Amino acid sequence: MSNLAARLRVRRAHSRTRRAVTKAIDTAAATTVRDELITIAQKHGYQKPKARV
Repeated sequence: MSNLAARLRVRRAHSRTRRAVTKAIDTAAATTVRDELITIAQKHGYQKPKARV
C-alpha cells in the first residue's frame, strides 16, 4: 500500500506544480516575463494545458 500512497503523493505534487506554473504565467506583469516563464517551463517539460471549451 505504501507504494500506492507514494504514487498519489507524487501525482499531487506534480499537479500543484502545474497549477502554480500556470498561475504564474497567467498573472505575469509583463509580456517578456510571461514569455520567459513559458520558455523555462517548456525546457523542464511542462506544457500549458489547452483552454477548456
